Amino acid sequence: MGDFGAFLLTCRAEYSMIGAGASDRSGTLGMFRHIRLRHGQSIRMISDKESGVLPFWKTKTLDEMTSEEWESLCDGCARCCLNKLEDWDTGEIVWTDVACTLLDSGSCRCKDYENRAATVPDCIQLTPDEVRTLSWLPPTCAYRLVREQKDLYWWHPLVSGDRETVHAAGISVRNRTVSEDGMQLEDYENHVVSWPGELPVEA
Repeated sequence: MGDFGAFLLTCRAEYSMIGAGASDRSGTLGMFRHIRLRHGQSIRMISDKESGVLPFWKTKTLDEMTSEEWESLCDGCARCCLNKLEDWDTGEIVWTDVACTLLDSGSCRCKDYENRAATVPDCIQLTPDEVRTLSWLPPTCAYRLVREQKDLYWWHPLVSGDRETVHAAGISVRNRTVSEDGMQLEDYENHVVSWPGELPVEA
């Protein structure tokens, strides 16, 4: 991480500088944009068990899916609910284990999904366009897999028929996070981790 002196808090393209000025290079805190892009959790599971019928994620593009199919494509891992930092100088994006204030770390679900924008204004739901442009989506993300014309993993609830397999396979963030509540932005750098952007060997 180099020696920098400011954080940027961002809601997509809107930036506000906080902390030390950009010209102050004496601090030890990296100059980062604080990325808080997250998408909603599945409302309910859809699983096509009919013999000989291809599931929707193999026959439809992201743009062709119904809202119900789109929501069900979320595997419930909650990796998108982790805060990410972007180095302002290099553009490098790093993950942290600091979770959104609304994330239930046990269930990996939003505590108030329908009204989340009131509490977390910069929480943005994924769209097909964003899936095509975001570079940091986890390699396990079903939206990314469909975009890349790949099949879903065995542990995805739509494949396994069980919401718990995403946790059993070690894909989710269950009990691996700390809350952002009360945490100072300058402390986020102490929580940088790599596992959210990695594919577990057993997957």
